[in-house]
Amino acid sequence: MTTPIDQLLFGPSLDIAARSVAGANPENQDNFLLIDSNGMAQFLDGQRLRQQAVGGWPAGHARVAVLDGMGGHGQGREATEAVVAGLLAMPACDTLAALTGQLDALHARLQRQFGADVPPGQRPGTTLTLLELRAGQAALLYHVGDSRLYEIADGRLMPLTVDHVPATACAINGTLAEADWWTQVHAEYRSQISQAFILGNAFSDPTALSDPLFPLSPANLPPWLYHLPDRRALELDPAAVYVLATDGFWACNAPLPWMARWLGIFDGQRSAAAMCDLLFAEMLLRPPPGLHPDNLSAIVLCTRPPDETALPSDIKAT
Repeated sequence: MTTPIDQLLFGPSLDIAARSVAGANPENQDNFLLIDSNGMAQFLDGQRLRQQAVGGWPAGHARVAVLDGMGGHGQGREATEAVVAGLLAMPACDTLAALTGQLDALHARLQRQFGADVPPGQRPGTTLTLLELRAGQAALLYHVGDSRLYEIADGRLMPLTVDHVPATACAINGTLAEADWWTQVHAEYRSQISQAFILGNAFSDPTALSDPLFPLSPANLPPWLYHLPDRRALELDPAAVYVLATDGFWACNAPLPWMARWLGIFDGQRSAAAMCDLLFAEMLLRPPPGLHPDNLSAIVLCTRPPDETALPSDIKAT
């Protein structure tokens, strides 16, 4: 059951809401972070919702992120909490270079914290899909893992991130064609991952995990994915709805028909909180066939024209 707490304030141009539930699992290894335009943050700590002020936060700036801990390697929840703590301590970033530099440094620092003497395959890891929301400027995206950012606009649900999975590694090295990649990544569900924050990457050397992160960019992506680099500026469409979500939302036998239902769920809704509630209700009450039990976390984000008053934002969590 979800419980509302004090609302965050994202200003007149943003309407944002988040939810997280453990699902059928005994432990919620997902996490999220919201920092509003006044520097008030909300996140999970010990699976409980916490709120705290961020000192020195610039007015009008915001940050949102979803994380999915890799419990199979141990300490999945602790990994997401450590990253959230690092994000809370990280200053607001005005440029993509500043954001990537801060996050790459946090990745390396947390690798040391979780034990440099531990074999890479035994380190915990977490996905991280983050938007840095700069006042009056394009958002900044930083993405690691297989959580996703979606845009819903014009009757279409469009992924804006590329999953860091073995199929993408095959696409990069030219052994998987475009249609086969889309089928394996979006029409099927596979639980393998090729890169995670803290854990490291298996893109640079498929036979072993390497410590640094491996950003996907036009320098290494196939031409049909050039437009989706992991680290980029992103203009948000005022007519669109954006969803940052962990992979529990598409962990089923046939993800595409289920996710097509999202269009109907969001149609006609103007409140991010209402959209978030409806998405979780649909998932929990009318789950897709063959759903794998997993944690569920999502952030719904809407932008508003300057002359349109934003609806209140709020957040709920188990």
